[in-house]
Parts: sequence; structure tokens; C-alpha cells
Amino acid sequence: MKVTIVNCGSSSIKYAVFDMSTRELLGSGLLEKIGSDDSRLRHRRLNPNGSFDEILMHEKVSNHAEGFEFIFKVAAKMRILEDPHELFGIGHRVVHGGEVNHGPVLIDLSVMSKIGDLIPLAPLHNPANLKGVEIALNLLPEVPQVAVFDTSFHATMPPHAFHYALPYSLYKEHHVRRYGFHGNSHSYVAKRAAAMLGKPLESLNAVTLHLGNGASVAAIQGGKSVDTSMGMTPLEGLVMGTRSGDLDPAVHFFLMREAGMSADEVETMLNSQSGLKGICGSNDMREIGSLAAKGDQKAQLAMDIFCYRLKKYIGAYFAVLGRVDAIVFTGGIGENSALIRSATCQGLSGLGIVMDENSNSGASGKEAEIQEGQNVVKILVIPTNEELEIADHTVETIKWFKTGSPPFK
Repeated sequence: MKVTIVNCGSSSIKYAVFDMSTRELLGSGLLEKIGSDDSRLRHRRLNPNGSFDEILMHEKVSNHAEGFEFIFKVAAKMRILEDPHELFGIGHRVVHGGEVNHGPVLIDLSVMSKIGDLIPLAPLHNPANLKGVEIALNLLPEVPQVAVFDTSFHATMPPHAFHYALPYSLYKEHHVRRYGFHGNSHSYVAKRAAAMLGKPLESLNAVTLHLGNGASVAAIQGGKSVDTSMGMTPLEGLVMGTRSGDLDPAVHFFLMREAGMSADEVETMLNSQSGLKGICGSNDMREIGSLAAKGDQKAQLAMDIFCYRLKKYIGAYFAVLGRVDAIVFTGGIGENSALIRSATCQGLSGLGIVMDENSNSGASGKEAEIQEGQNVVKILVIPTNEELEIADHTVETIKWFKTGSPPFK
């Protein structure tokens, strides 16, 4: 049973192919620079011995439709997917599901229309996601396709967590509220954390930290999201690679009045020129750590702000949850930076969070417990697998549609 996962960007297509009978990744890749003369595909293929071969191919790809055809051609050549029609289904990552999509849905014209209606809430992501859906349906109309939304996992947030203190009419008329993102990652690591701790997911209370170029925290109570740091857009919350995170709203007005910036210029600055990059010139935490070790004060400041903001959210979500079984680090930074994990947990012994530095230093890139002794609060490193989470949702949604069995939980 083969399933393909697609994550379509404005000039890229990221994909993965799974054999869901074994839940094994057969191959994955990223096609970049679509529309340019320097389009390139980086593709990984599983070998019989469990290792992966990686190839880099350059071929001019004028548009996303050509991109899909190129990817399927490479997948056939590598004997990963000799005929796309053999697919059990295709799962599409869609960033924003709004309030109408509380779970994965089988795609039809109505679903596509709703994804389009949500473009004002995710103008940087939903148009490209929708384009990928349209092309895949045109290429393989007989293959069931499922939309899996980044926001769905956070649909369990209570009203007091998702409402802003704005005139209520803005919520009713324009859907201004907090939605949250990275839901597939937070969902996946919450399940893995419950398994590592030998607890039913329904009894797990955890604070999950998805730390990458985009970063968010989620408060998980009884296996469900009850709060998260990102809001109506992915700009709210933590300091990120190029995003500012939480900010006094009056800063926008000040910059427009005093610096003569337009609304578009402020938006671009907050999304693309702020965060770690805005402070020290780099959004690569590996480079920032290296610069800080050499005495670069701006790089050290960027790391300090990043970890301080994390601590504040951890403390806030302890207050929300009351009882916390585990702190979970995931994402590119969370999985691989022992330095950031250590700095984040320093000074949190009053919350029962004490890190074992030896365990921490050897934990990067693999599942591990890194707390000291048998403290009440476990500290876990769990590599995320959003693609597999989407694949699981895709299979269960299609089965539900075909057989009427209960949907994926």
C-alpha cells in the first residue's frame, strides 16, 4: 500500500513515498527553484540494506505541473513508484484549515473551494498548497487525495485560549482568532512521547517544542492541544529564524509613523528580516552557535533571546497544564542542538526540569530521555516525522470513506 505525501510551496515541491503496510519510507525529495533555469531535484531512495542513496538532478522545470511529472518520472526510474496509478492515496499538507476543517478530509471541489477561501488567512502558503492539489487531481483523478491541515491538531483549543481580546465582531465577520500551526509535528511527537513513557496518549500532559526556522510550543493535555504559541498566522509566539514572534502591536504603528514604512514593508520585515536573522544577521542556529563561541555578542544575544522566550512559554504552559509529564524537543534545532536544549532548561529545576548534560550531548538526532535521574518531568528528544503523520491520516481517511470505519484518532 503506497502513499505519496506532497507539500507544495510557491517555487518548490517536497514529497515522500511510503509503503504503509510497513510504514517504511521508500523515497523522498525536494524540487526547488521551479520556474527558473536552475531547477534542481534532490532525491533520496531507500536501499535494501536500510541505507539511503541521494542524487541531485538539474533540469529546467517551468511550472508545478512539469514538476509533478518530473518527480513521477524520477520515482519510476528509481523503482520507487513505477506507476503513479498504483497509489492508495495522496496526502497534501495544507497550512491553514480555518475553523471548518477540524481534521483530515477527502478532497473534492467543496474542500478545494474552502482552501481557496482561507487564502487571506495564509497568503504565503495556501495558494501554493491549493495549486499542488489541483495539479495532482488533474494528473491522477482516480487516486483518492486527502488534505491534512497544520491547524487541525489545535482545533481542540478552548475559546479562552483561541480568542483575541478584540471586538467580537472581528471574530464573527473576519474569523480573527488564534489557530496554531505545526500541528502534524506536535501530534506526532505527542504520540511518540506517550509511547516512550508507557502511557496512554489520553493521559499524557506535555509541553512540545517544535524548534526550527519556524518554531512553536504546544500545551498538550490528555493528548490534545489546549494552547499553542502561534496564532492567526505563524508570526506569533517564539523568536524564529526570520520571524519576530511576540511583539507589542504598537510597534507597527510607530514604524509606520516614525520610519515611514508601509504596512507591506512592516509585514515583510516581521516575517523575513527579523528573528535571529534580524538580531545577528544569520538564521542558521549552527552558525549562530559557532559565532557566539568565538565571542560574537550579537550571536550570543540572539541565542539568549531565543532561549529566554522558550523558557517563558514553558513556564506559562506549566501553569496552564498543572501537571506535566514531559518536555519534548523536536524540529531541526530541537533535535540537533544540545546547546539550545541545555540553555533552555537551565534554571528550571523549580519546575522539576533538570537535564543530564551527558545524556543531552549524545542525544542529537535520535529518540532519547535526557533528564537527570528519575525526575517527575521527563525531558525527551524526539525527531519529528510530519510526513508519516500525514500518511497515517491519509490512509485512515480513505479507509473511513471506503468502509465507514472510524476516522483516524
